[in-house]
Amino acid sequence: MKNLVLQSATEQLKLLHERKLSVAELTQAHIQQIERLNPALNALVDFDADRVRAQARQMDQAKGPRGPLYGLPMTVKSSIAVAGYRCEVGSLLNAGSIPREDAEVVRRLRSAGALILGTTNCPEFLMAYETANLLHGRTSNPWDLNRSPGGSSGGESAAIAAGLSAAGLGSDSGGSVRQPAHFTGICALKPTPGRIPSRGHLPSCTGPFSTLGAIGPMARTIADVSLLFRTFSGQDATEAGSPPVALRQLSFEDLRGNVIGVFEDDGMTPVTPETRMAVASAAEALRAAGFRVESFRPRTLEPLRQLWCKLFVQCGAMFYEPTIRGHHDRLSPIFREFLEIAGSAPPLTSVQLLDAWAELDMLRAEALAEMRGHPVLLCPVASIPAFSHGERSWKVEGHAVDYLDAWRYTQWFNVLATPAAVVPVGRSAENLPIGVQIVDLEVSSAYASSNVVEAASSRSQTIGEAQIFQ
Repeated sequence: MKNLVLQSATEQLKLLHERKLSVAELTQAHIQQIERLNPALNALVDFDADRVRAQARQMDQAKGPRGPLYGLPMTVKSSIAVAGYRCEVGSLLNAGSIPREDAEVVRRLRSAGALILGTTNCPEFLMAYETANLLHGRTSNPWDLNRSPGGSSGGESAAIAAGLSAAGLGSDSGGSVRQPAHFTGICALKPTPGRIPSRGHLPSCTGPFSTLGAIGPMARTIADVSLLFRTFSGQDATEAGSPPVALRQLSFEDLRGNVIGVFEDDGMTPVTPETRMAVASAAEALRAAGFRVESFRPRTLEPLRQLWCKLFVQCGAMFYEPTIRGHHDRLSPIFREFLEIAGSAPPLTSVQLLDAWAELDMLRAEALAEMRGHPVLLCPVASIPAFSHGERSWKVEGHAVDYLDAWRYTQWFNVLATPAAVVPVGRSAENLPIGVQIVDLEVSSAYASSNVVEAASSRSQTIGEAQIFQ
């Protein structure tokens, strides 16, 4: 079946449900795609075709009820524990680490019937917006092999965009499912922390990362992302930050009662003209679907970004110090770069840490109060589309944009702990995908952002036009 592996996860599941295709046949199509394209992409880092075929045969022979993801070939970022697969978080210090138990979200995937193809590459310890490390090397973008698929879920985004996987799991503490989705022309959701269990993620989502971090679904359509989220979200009673709150099912009519605030830039870091056009195009699509869309840019964005730098960059380096002590010669250049950025600021004192903790609550309260009249936001994902491997600064509209500044558009919402989804909408002058970000500021309804995004997703990319397929 032509382009089978590029069909949406929902379409692949329909073929399986209608018995037009066996699990083994669908799996073999993905194996062939992996064997053909992964050598160029370097997206999967643990993949065994025979093991995958054995899974597929067992599923075809199994009797009894089938879960909602039965037979769907999926991948998982190599910072999320999958029993029997490498979970090395891109570091030589973790080389050969294979968990014996699944992360809770992977257990739920398996219970729903998903078939695990393997695990995907990520930057060392997840602290980069480019996927490269000394352990497994560099991952490339299917749209242009000379460019990055982003990070830290870059291996996952590249695998999904190129049809190596129908869908997958990433994680996000500063844009790490959203920026890669934007770079590769796919969809992703960073849910409210705790909505999807984080137990089994490395590093653990504790301290400030219990607010910043979340495991999120990634797929080629927002309908697929919504399906995955509905399937494996829900309280984990053993996780302190996992609330016993039922998922709200909101209709388009419910959502049309909200006013969507839209801004094309934050007034500090410019975006490319094509990025502005993508946001404007999405806003027009939402208006055409009956939503109220108004210009609105929150005043709290820069304080939120500064706090993110303290919590993610400085505290992140502090968290890793015991792990890396005495091993700096084995660290990847990209992680050393992160340590240099963290070290450029004076070390945080105990008083500054306490102040940051208090500021987190105060800023979130101020931001949410400010946005009460615009509980949904539409904005860019990043200043630029996918960058060339190793690039760290850019000229945008005549202004210099530095590495961490380019991704500030995602970082705010990690501090706010709000759900944020990305869908592809436009193209750059280089024919690279450009996504937009839709943020639901009602923290209790992570699912709502996915519903809103569906109204703007009709202008998404044609994945088959990516360079890797030419």
